[in-house]
Formats: sequence, structure tokens, C-alpha cells
Amino acid sequence: MLPKASNISGLRVCLLVFLFAFSITGAKAQFFDLPANKKKITVPFKMVRNMVIVKTKIDGKGPYNFIIDSGVGIIIITDPGLADSVGLQSRRTIKLSGLGSGEDFDATITSNLSFDIDGIKGNNMSAAILRKDRFGLSNYAGMPIHGLIGYDFFNSLAIKFNFFDSTLTVARPGYLKEFKRGFRVPLSIEQGKPYINARIKLDNQREINAKLVVDIGAGHPLMLDNQVKNNTLPQKFIVGNLGVGLTGPVTGLISRVSEIDIGKYPFKNVITSFTLTDTSTDAARAVPRDGNLGLGILKKFTLIIDYQNSAMFIQPGKDFKAPFEHDMSGLEYYADGDNYRTIVINRVEPGSAGDITGLQKDDAILNINFKPVADMTIQEIDDIFKSGADRSLILDIYRDKKRYRYIITLKRRL
Repeated sequence: MLPKASNISGLRVCLLVFLFAFSITGAKAQFFDLPANKKKITVPFKMVRNMVIVKTKIDGKGPYNFIIDSGVGIIIITDPGLADSVGLQSRRTIKLSGLGSGEDFDATITSNLSFDIDGIKGNNMSAAILRKDRFGLSNYAGMPIHGLIGYDFFNSLAIKFNFFDSTLTVARPGYLKEFKRGFRVPLSIEQGKPYINARIKLDNQREINAKLVVDIGAGHPLMLDNQVKNNTLPQKFIVGNLGVGLTGPVTGLISRVSEIDIGKYPFKNVITSFTLTDTSTDAARAVPRDGNLGLGILKKFTLIIDYQNSAMFIQPGKDFKAPFEHDMSGLEYYADGDNYRTIVINRVEPGSAGDITGLQKDDAILNINFKPVADMTIQEIDDIFKSGADRSLILDIYRDKKRYRYIITLKRRL
């Protein structure tokens, strides 16, 4: 059964499922490796809503869709039904915790699994299986999502992300050439997470030197923790859900910072999430940090992440100079129904274009400018709702067994 709308609130802004820190005390080292006769392998991926999705087989079955995410530790199987379809055997129960306003919850660990991503194999792997799909990732992506692969994929291989042609080049350390016109950014690997230091200029012109997780799995450009509590509110912001963590919704503000410098590259006027959820006592914060750097910025580079050499190599990509834009509709929505082709509004931001138009929670969007949403990807729909302030769109809506037509005029909110 698909998750109800209340279970996936806030996912439009960013996916904070990727933020939790997770480790298993005493777990044996496990990793992916290339075949003995290969120095590197190129793997295609699908980019959906700032998620890098690859196909993988488990114990020879599949393929299944997994998100590559440097922000998690052990492999996470988010689709409980996968345990039955591939015959996974639960070994023991563990307690998971993470950013969010709810309580910790139980998951089960299974071991001795074999994962295969286009010939890149991980044998004798362990995975945490969620007893309940708490995230609705399939609904968010508009396609089946079965889990997340993190540290085990990064810890012994160098990985090049090319967002122009949607490929990963996975190589043994030393076999990926550094970019001639790029820059080397030092990484520190702490408790399975990669960290960098970056200079950030807030909108009040105060500068901070921030320690950030390099989080391939986070869709936003930048997230900062505790800045609202420690300083003053940003001058212009949107209040809302930032996403959903392991233990429930994460509250916060969406605003902008004046500048962030990644290596020698400055970015201006960057959309930034500011958490309001108290993280100071969260067990997931065993490594002190100021926030995380998400794919909203990272995808502007061609980049190499190399844990073995404690480095990230970056080179500007084709969209390097594109401005940071936020949704201009005020609508949060998810994909439902057969093949995830029904688009349902889950939340309407008060005062937004969608609110002014009269759109409501649980409305189903049928057409945008007379084109059926069933013929679009959810990424294409996102792009339309970011396409420009003052642009008018014709929406056909299904509500209470009746069809309605609205004209929404997009409104820049940040």
C-alpha cells in the first residue's frame, strides 16, 4: 500500500532521510570492489529530484533502485516488501535515530548479502531493513525506490560524478585523473561521513567557517543547523517542513545566504535550509558540524570523491553559473497510483501562488497547460513550477469527483 499523504509531508523541499548518522558497533568492515581485471567501470544513473539513483541486484535478484548517498552508513532497505521478494532473513533488531521530531524506532539487520551494481560487487554485506516505509521515497521520486547505499560504496573506491551525462565512473584509488582546471578540496572522513570546511557569509554579512557534511543524498544546496537559534532570523524566509528524518518531520526556514565558498569557487545568493529542530543533543550529532552541503550545489561540478586520499576534486560543470531557484507555486505534491502517474497536492504554503489561486490539499493535478501530468516525470513538473516568476499556468484539478480549471501565476518567494 502506498503511504498516505501525511507520511510524506515536506518532502518537496529536501529529503532529510539522508541526514541521519548511523553505525553498528563492532560491525566488520564491508565494501564494494571492482572485478580483478578492471581498473574502473562506468555506471549510468538516473537523476530525479536531486537524487542519484542506480540499479542494483541483491543476491542475483532485481534490479532494484537504490539512491547513492554519502550521508548514510550501512545500506538501508527502505521498502519492507523487498525482504520477502529476495528472501532476506532478519538477524537482529537495532534502534535507529536521526533528525526529526518523533521517537526512535526499530529496524532489523540482515547480513551475508551480495550487491551488484553493473559489475561493482559487495559481498558479505549487511543491511538495515525498515519494518515500515517511513519516507515514501517512491512517491517522492515518482518511481519505485528500494533503499540507499552509502559509506560501503565510497570507502574503498574513488567515484567520479558526471551530472552532464548522468554517469558514475568508479575506480580503484589512483586510477581517476585529477581535473586539469579543477581544484582539490580536503576531506576528513569521520564516523563514515565526509566533511569539508567552507566559508559562509550570512545575509547579515556575518561570516562563519562551517564544517559541512558532503551529502550526495541531500537535495538542497545548503543546510545550516542552529543558526536561527544562535543568531537572528534571516531577513526573508519561508516557514515550513524541510523534509522528513528517520524520526519524523524536520521543521525550519528556507532562506538564502549571501555567499558560500567551496574551494576557490564562490556561490552567491544560495538557497539555504535553516533547521529549527534542536540538534544539539541528538545522538546523530556525534561529530560536531554546522550543517551539510547537498546536491543542489554539488551537481554544479563534475566531482570526484576519494575517501582513500581524503580529497574531493571539483571542476565547474555546464550549469555552474545557473542561479539558485526555489519552487514558485507553494505546492508540495507526490506521485501516487499505478506507475506513480497521479500527482496529489499534499500541502499548500499559506500566502503562496497556489494558496492565492485556491488550490487545496488532496487536489489531484490532471493537466498543466493542457498536457497530462501522466505523461510527465515528477522532475519535469518541478521544473515547470520553478520556471519563472509571473508566469501563468493552466491547471486542471480533480477534487471531490469533479474537475476544475485554475490559472496559477507563479510567484518568487525567496
